[in-house]
Amino acid sequence: MRTAFVRRTVLTASAVSLAVLATACGSSEGKKEDAKPSAGAATSAAPAAKAKTDAELAGLLVAQADLPAHVVKPATPAEAAAAAGATSDKPECLPLVKAQSMAPVGSAGGTARTKAVAKPKEPAADASPEEKLKAAMDALGGTATAVTLSSYDGKGAEEAFGLLKAAGTACAGGYTGTQDGESLKIQKVAPGASVTAGDEALAYTVVGDADGEKLTMELVVVRKGNALTTFSAISMTGTAEQPKAVVDAQVKKLG
Repeated sequence: MRTAFVRRTVLTASAVSLAVLATACGSSEGKKEDAKPSAGAATSAAPAAKAKTDAELAGLLVAQADLPAHVVKPATPAEAAAAAGATSDKPECLPLVKAQSMAPVGSAGGTARTKAVAKPKEPAADASPEEKLKAAMDALGGTATAVTLSSYDGKGAEEAFGLLKAAGTACAGGYTGTQDGESLKIQKVAPGASVTAGDEALAYTVVGDADGEKLTMELVVVRKGNALTTFSAISMTGTAEQPKAVVDAQVKKLG
């Protein structure tokens, strides 16, 4: 059954389980006459960026108040642990698997995770039983997005972004991702709808095969300063929408 399979796949079990939930509700070059650097040397180079901790990043994640049209829930420790074990059959594709699994890409100093799913449209008060049933079924198709915010020392965020950009090209023909003992075959990675956010951004449409059924997901990556955010979107109908509202809210929260 595809639902059970996807719930445990690389493309984050947490996102799908949330969809179900939503339906129910410096340098020092001065003179050495003394041991102190000159004032000019002390100010000649800006200090390297310092990564934020997990706790600091948690306060920068989108929350329910930022996304009133979504249900927002934090990721669990078990989900974070499962993400850490995500692997790929192709090393060059591992950055994509990690981004889809709520795992940090590259050498992050801190990481925080959450999940958001679009709320279903409520049926009218006088809706017929058939209309209410349709609304409930439509709710299952709401796009669920796993948000992973990571912070890096120095140029680590730029390097991680570069890894994801290179992976999108190298893995266009597909790969297999594995998480928590379950594997998912990705058939194609193609450019997604253009995203303009942060200092640099990219978007992919990822097509997979889940138990013989086509599964189309959206992956968005945004770098702002030394922070990198990945947005992995999936829908139980098999076709996710790009999570523009979630991306915009998260980027705004980063300042």
